[in-house]
Amino acid sequence: MANILVVDDELGIRDLLSEILNDEGHHVDLAENAGQARIACRDNQYDLVLLDIWMPDTDGVSLLKEWSLNAQLTMPVIMMSGHATIDTAVEATRIGAFSFLEKPITLQKLLKSVNQALEKTQAADPTPVAGAALRLMATEVSEEVATAATSHLIRAMPREELLPDPHQGFDLDRPLREARDDFEKAYFEFHLAREGGSMTRVAEKTGLERTHLYRKLRQLGVELGKRRMNR
Repeated sequence: MANILVVDDELGIRDLLSEILNDEGHHVDLAENAGQARIACRDNQYDLVLLDIWMPDTDGVSLLKEWSLNAQLTMPVIMMSGHATIDTAVEATRIGAFSFLEKPITLQKLLKSVNQALEKTQAADPTPVAGAALRLMATEVSEEVATAATSHLIRAMPREELLPDPHQGFDLDRPLREARDDFEKAYFEFHLAREGGSMTRVAEKTGLERTHLYRKLRQLGVELGKRRMNR
């Protein structure tokens, strides 16, 4: 069971998320604005925060930045929005947001994102900027926003952050599509290695259907046979 804070100015959203998460065995507190969220985080320790971006007093990105600057960002934060933009996705993820949920929020997307975020403390993230890009590639925002935001992050990465292995790097002096293909290959190889070659677990971690995952790995030239033999 996890302690979760839901911050959203819409009563219907708060009630829906609270009902779903309570049914999953979690303890849920609710806040309808940034002021209430500040008080809740001051008085309680949360394992996860679901934070709406557009709120009347202080928007979610500004509150996230406030927590980060004050060293209060000690829990994963999932941003929620009905109209996420590329700039918003890049900014929030750079600040420290774990991922995004695009409204309307489905039960499947909610539970998958919550479970992934709660697992964050069980495994160390890659370097901050690289970790941000990895999560955006499997985020729940629209493909257009995720693709463009990931591209922005890749271009902004220091060379040493591009791969989990610090001894590897990318040649960035080439077309973006080629650089992104290499980054995606490194991303999937990282997860395959961490999951011992289990396609089922990698599919769950990356949020892809198994058939899509197989097709993607073949397209990127990832050697699946060798990985299975080395398990």
